[in-house]
Amino acid sequence: MKKFFVLAISSVLLFGCAPGQREAELEGNVVVLDFAAAEQEISEYIYGHFAEHLGRGIYEGIWVGPDSDIPNVNGFRTDVIEALQKLNIPVLRWPGGCFADTYNWRNGIGPRDQRPTMVNTFWGGIVENNHFGTHEFFELCELLGAEAYVNVNVGSGSVREMIEWIEYMTADGDGPMAKLRRANGQEEPWDVKFLGIGNEMWGCGGQMTPETFSQIYRTYAHFARQYGGPEMIRIAAGGYGDHYNWNDVLLANAAPLMDGISIHYYTIPTGDWGNKSAATGFCDSLYFSSFRNAKLMETHVQRHIEILDTHDPDNRIGLYVAEWGIWTDQEPGSVPGFLYQQNSMRDALIASLHFDIFHKYAERIRGANIAQMVNVLQAMILTDGPRMLLTPTYHVFNMYQVHQNATKIPLTIQSEPFTINGESLPSITATASIKDGIVNIGVSNIHATEAREVVIDVSGGNLSQVANAIILTASAINSHNTFDNPNVVAPTEFAAYQLEGGKITITMPPHSIVKLKVN
Repeated sequence: MKKFFVLAISSVLLFGCAPGQREAELEGNVVVLDFAAAEQEISEYIYGHFAEHLGRGIYEGIWVGPDSDIPNVNGFRTDVIEALQKLNIPVLRWPGGCFADTYNWRNGIGPRDQRPTMVNTFWGGIVENNHFGTHEFFELCELLGAEAYVNVNVGSGSVREMIEWIEYMTADGDGPMAKLRRANGQEEPWDVKFLGIGNEMWGCGGQMTPETFSQIYRTYAHFARQYGGPEMIRIAAGGYGDHYNWNDVLLANAAPLMDGISIHYYTIPTGDWGNKSAATGFCDSLYFSSFRNAKLMETHVQRHIEILDTHDPDNRIGLYVAEWGIWTDQEPGSVPGFLYQQNSMRDALIASLHFDIFHKYAERIRGANIAQMVNVLQAMILTDGPRMLLTPTYHVFNMYQVHQNATKIPLTIQSEPFTINGESLPSITATASIKDGIVNIGVSNIHATEAREVVIDVSGGNLSQVANAIILTASAINSHNTFDNPNVVAPTEFAAYQLEGGKITITMPPHSIVKLKVN
């Protein structure tokens, strides 16, 4: 991850939080599902996660060590693992992020008490003991049932370093790296589903130009070959949201050597990296600007897909949103550089909005990784020593996991606007999919203060019963869970719906997410 200027906005949002001037809204919210056009499968990997050696994301958040007083299994804290297992996490990206481009994999193998330390120069300058390394990562993937997405060190590493790490992870037989892995206790090779080659090479990965990285990538990709099992999906380090030229140049020079190309994009509530605003201390205006900036994800995705279509008309190369989420100021009193932030009802809606976008463009988007899994940025889980809580974002991942590997049902939306200070956004966003004869529909009302009645036209699907309905909402846009009150924002049963004449009518409170299971 790297700071990058995104969008200049008005001084009232940057330096003040005056109440927004809400204007008269139009009437009518209608979502129409096109069952006849349901063909494209939604990749499960869109629901991927990201665990970087950053702050308390891994150490304390996931790994406490086998001698910890916190209940654990082989060093992995039990409460966190059990909560993450319920999300059906399909893939986990590791070890970074910016950290990946200073990481030497050899320092993270062998007896833990003999592993050399290093300074985490990007994140707080703390000393990393390397107790969580390659073996621990694959054990974590096994515990979670997740595929491995390994990001190799291009910024300060070498091709030889990458070759030997791939051999260590995936080789059978009597080669030197396979022997070393066995000596360290792992007899069988692991499968590496995804290999990220580079990370933010335009920034923390080396301050490169796209022309320079294109040639470097070609060399790394040429030697990136898995020794056993299916071939790895090689993902080239693409640009930030609006780095369209970066991906254009990289694809022009190296498309035949990649299976995917990444983009990163973070929602900055103010649009100003130097003054991102507090995670929970915001009013209507900052709430609105958060969604305006979040919706730029769709603009960036559309443009990067157009570039892909030019260089890869056969749709072979996937687009991977390798880092996404809301990035606010870290919590007062937390360790500088640890990126620990609270997680509110607003952030849950930002997550549902992103899934709606990713599903919409599922023809090209083959994966995405929320930043990050525990205790960092838009996390699923927050910990405080032995205590743990689930965030509103966790609940969205849990509600929406039904869309993994389901068939997308295209839809059209007519929405009343959410208007503040002369700017408007649609207040309703939605997604739908079908799998094994079950239709799952997610609808979000991002309006800060107004309820919305939404008519969902399912007449093309021959549906007769709403089998289950749940809602995620809270009393305020900045409501959040705390260690003393961990269920302020939590899903509950939803009853404000009616199915009649091929239409489901739902009444949604402000800032709410509804998930319907329909037979």
